[in-house]
Amino acid sequence: MSATPLVSQVDSEKTAKSALLPPLLGASVAELTTWVQQQGQPAYRGKQLHEWIYHKGVRSLLDISVFPKQWRNEVAEIPIGRSSLHYRSVAPDGTVKYLLRLADGQIIETVGIPSDNRLTVCVSTQVGCPMACDFCATGKGGYKRNLARHEIVDQVLTVQEDFQQRVSNVVFMGMGEPLLNTENVLAALKSLNQDVGIGARSLTVSTVGIRDRIRQFAQHHLQITLAVSLHAPNQPLREKLIPSARAYPLEDLLTECREYVEITGRRVTFEYILLAGVNDLPEHALELSKRLRGFQSHVNLIPYNPIQEVDYKRPNRDRIQAFLNVLKQQQITVSVRYSRGLEADAACGQLRASN
Repeated sequence: MSATPLVSQVDSEKTAKSALLPPLLGASVAELTTWVQQQGQPAYRGKQLHEWIYHKGVRSLLDISVFPKQWRNEVAEIPIGRSSLHYRSVAPDGTVKYLLRLADGQIIETVGIPSDNRLTVCVSTQVGCPMACDFCATGKGGYKRNLARHEIVDQVLTVQEDFQQRVSNVVFMGMGEPLLNTENVLAALKSLNQDVGIGARSLTVSTVGIRDRIRQFAQHHLQITLAVSLHAPNQPLREKLIPSARAYPLEDLLTECREYVEITGRRVTFEYILLAGVNDLPEHALELSKRLRGFQSHVNLIPYNPIQEVDYKRPNRDRIQAFLNVLKQQQITVSVRYSRGLEADAACGQLRASN
């Protein structure tokens, strides 16, 4: 038997083996230290590897110059877990939309939002979204799969590197429903906090509401912000806008949110997209205030951002102000959030895996 086929077989087996190894991005110092020791390297290389992954943005183990060249060649096939840039666009307000290509060819969207001395990243948690909210572009493309821990953390590093500025805030409000991917979202939150160095209270997870998942999430006692996409003050209207609401009545959702407040001591933010003539009337505001009275919460009013597939309209400023005034009169803590990146289709509800 000649040597050539044998070498090819060994290389093939090595490649196949490396493909099964989990990417290193998202791993803690302790996990990386264990890994380097398993490779026969001294423990201190774990801290070096952590520094190069999270603070130097290395994309291949071959590029870590402090490692012995021979060992770098031996572990060259081990994936760090970085995505590649598929598309980038910049809105007039400085917001940047990124389409990132994952290892399996799937495309996800991430948004970098600069303001004053802050840099916020809006991350996706799924490829597509199964919730199919009627006013949202993401759900129109259907659902493909959950994102892994490293694919979520990578989005933050990508924006940080592009802006050459430290990320201060991360909102899990991109493509997908985070609480349908709880394990990876929790792992990514831990990594963003402990490895990337973003404060827990600067991390926000947004959910449309999945039965029992908010209660389960509360058991982790995280200091993050929970944002619940409400968008309607009553069950019939919510079912019209959010198909999944049929299986999860509004009263049950609010009960679970109250339990979250009791368990964590953290208030809940309620997101409410204002759709002209649909859910933006003063009577809607009054009904919403009755449901939230006495609730440790904050309401974020979000004027609708248009998409091509539906005919919903954004209310004018007078309608927005009238809705806001009713809530304030009823002693509801409320603010209006005008989304950034509208011209680049990077605003709330506009994200989709295409440019």
